[in-house]
Amino acid sequence: MRDNLATVSLQSMAFTDCLTPTDLLTEKKGIKRKNWRNRMRFLLKTNPSHSILHPVKNRSYRPSADDVNQWAQSLDKLLSHKYGKAAFCIFLKSEFCEENIEFWTACEDFRTLTSHKELLSKAKRIYEEFIKSEAPKEINLDFHTKNAIVQSLHEPTATSFLTAQRKVYSLMENNSYPRFIHSDLYKELCVAARGEGKHIKS
Repeated sequence: MRDNLATVSLQSMAFTDCLTPTDLLTEKKGIKRKNWRNRMRFLLKTNPSHSILHPVKNRSYRPSADDVNQWAQSLDKLLSHKYGKAAFCIFLKSEFCEENIEFWTACEDFRTLTSHKELLSKAKRIYEEFIKSEAPKEINLDFHTKNAIVQSLHEPTATSFLTAQRKVYSLMENNSYPRFIHSDLYKELCVAARGEGKHIKS
């Protein structure tokens, strides 16, 4: 893995290369590591002036060594940084549980809506994608939490998914986040950030 951090805009990144059920059955630990390494190489590649995805004039902010170190302080600090959140998404993909961060992000967006029409539409999409039985990205929720969401779908409010969002956040905080901080992926990010630190503006 190269040390140079990419200037590709994280906002333009779409984490859509999900693994199929067949992949889930055949994936091995070494392949999973290669999987996230390939994705991180995309973020850390050199020669930014020839980036196909984004012009040089729109270079994205790159994390300093201090930024990356702060990600180890709390999940909140990790998710509040665009690059940190992107790296965490890649890690969750390697563990086949990216639906958790995707649901959490959808809930964050949902809470910013003010139009009743938008709330209805978004609530239905979130329910169909993450909540209902056998949803394509079904998250692990207890019956009472699911039932409360179902009851709110006709008159959703900005807090309709708040309980579920907190449960998923807690799950990530207590399980996936510690594994991420102790992962090879995070260690390599630390090395890369230290190598670029003197060139990165905060």
